[in-house]
Amino acid sequence: QAYATYEDLIKFTESLLRFVVDKIFNTLVIDYQDLKLDFSKPFDIYTMTESIMKYNSDIVDINDFSGLIKWATVKGIDVENIDCIGKLHVEVFEKTVEKKLMQPTFITQYPAVCSPLARRSDVNHEITDRFEFFMCGQEVANGFSELNDPQDQAARFEAQVVARQKGDQEAMLYDDDYIKALEYGMPPTAGEGIGIDRLVMCLANVTNIRDVILFPLLRKS
Repeated sequence: QAYATYEDLIKFTESLLRFVVDKIFNTLVIDYQDLKLDFSKPFDIYTMTESIMKYNSDIVDINDFSGLIKWATVKGIDVENIDCIGKLHVEVFEKTVEKKLMQPTFITQYPAVCSPLARRSDVNHEITDRFEFFMCGQEVANGFSELNDPQDQAARFEAQVVARQKGDQEAMLYDDDYIKALEYGMPPTAGEGIGIDRLVMCLANVTNIRDVILFPLLRKS
């Protein structure tokens, strides 16, 4: 969406999901396993570091890299190849928080090092204007204010290439065509992807994605 921000998409996503749930069930409180998913009240919003502290009250300083490394090691989290606080925050979040986000929840302020296509925050360049939406203990949507600075984007791609060479299989490749397109110009824009299969899982009260997947050949026989 041109001339929109990630905050606009947060509002849109909440409104969209509330509308969908009401249309399907004629109520805003629905069953998921042994829980009641409540779409009637404002969705929770936490920054990534806020969510980590909420579910890990024994962390003393969320931004103390060496201290957090020691804490994660004690908790059995693999931190062998983590070389910066941003990557460490994401790893701790994924291992200790994500599965606990059962009610509709937005997590914001993702580290720039793990968000190669998202615009940097004007307040803190180490984080981005990005969110992910969670419910039923899984990520359902990912959105952000798009990075439209070709120089910054090129530098991010280069960092991704280095990370890939070091063994990070999720790191992106360098995209020359995309950089050239940005050099021609791109307005302030926000984008989002919603995992339809995961959303249907939550609404259909099932725990296995194969029960809702649209491609039968991917099902187990």
